[in-house]
Amino acid sequence: MKIAIIDYGAGNVQSVMFALQRLGYEGFVTNNWVEIKNADKVIFPGVGEASSAMKKLKESGLDILIPTLKQPFLGICLGMQLMCKSTEEGNTMGLNIFDVDIIKFSSKVKVPQMGWNTIYNLKSELFKNIPENKYIYLVHSFYAPKCTDAIALTDYETEYTSALQKDNFYGVQFHPEKSGKMGEQILNNFLNLKSEI
Repeated sequence: MKIAIIDYGAGNVQSVMFALQRLGYEGFVTNNWVEIKNADKVIFPGVGEASSAMKKLKESGLDILIPTLKQPFLGICLGMQLMCKSTEEGNTMGLNIFDVDIIKFSSKVKVPQMGWNTIYNLKSELFKNIPENKYIYLVHSFYAPKCTDAIALTDYETEYTSALQKDNFYGVQFHPEKSGKMGEQILNNFLNLKSEI
């Protein structure tokens, strides 16, 4: 299986690679259009700041390519947020795959939310064999409000969307590569999704 990990200068690429290796797969890091289009699965990792990450995507034309992809595609953390309409972080316009705007947690809670929290209202093959209210690992200051594309919710200050799906596009606010057995199961579920290409 060809698993492309999109290279746009965002962090956590190595931890995604190691997580794939633990599952018996090898990913490759690339920003090459042909390699990404021909991959069986595409992972869009993300640790960093939204406006500079979006600038990198535009420099390589990946902002145009990504929304046209047909194979299973997984955005992680900042990757998920950039797949949305916009984010308040740096007043950044996103890829507009998911019809939701990313907003910041208020000053009433500790920001970033860092550590373990639960996911529930699970609604997708991505969460096959994942029981409700299992713990996953998060580090973020911005979040997606509840919306029609939500496939998982988490509660921190308010109920918010911790995973999204539209067609072949999936996004998770949490880090499956840092979420132990639950995270490995979610990654494995993603790798077992059927491709349309």
